Amino acid sequence: MAEINADPRVMRLVDDGSTRDLDATAEDVERWEEEWDEEGFGLFAVELLGSGELIGFTGLYVPDFLPEVLPAVAISWRLGSQFWGQGYASEAAQATLEFALQDRGLDRVISISRLGDTASANIADKLGMEQERETTHPVHGFPLVVHSIDLTEFEA
Repeated sequence: MAEINADPRVMRLVDDGSTRDLDATAEDVERWEEEWDEEGFGLFAVELLGSGELIGFTGLYVPDFLPEVLPAVAISWRLGSQFWGQGYASEAAQATLEFALQDRGLDRVISISRLGDTASANIADKLGMEQERETTHPVHGFPLVVHSIDLTEFEA
């Protein structure tokens, strides 16, 4: 994961766009593991079926940084750039959405991305999410788009 987080192409649309080193990634992973204990959900490693190679993550988190959408649970994904455009993010996000709505009993899931991040918008669209609102990141000041889906709109 540290290799993925060190890639400027991957990280350019994450938070302030800074890459993360091994120590920062280890702290992220520790926080993600704590989220599983606290919330009953979190991030899943995404691996290639044939080789078991880690290609990124997808999962659920509480978007505390954006109070206007709370209470909400957001879906997230991040893959190594060499795996973009192959359908892996959409497939993993679909499985995560099913987990959220069917296994965890959530009635609504959102996604948050930067305005202009067409790849993330395309994934949200494939998940059946609709654009709910535009807003501004409260710390970094860039425009965000919030997409959402609720259980009544979900088709597994």
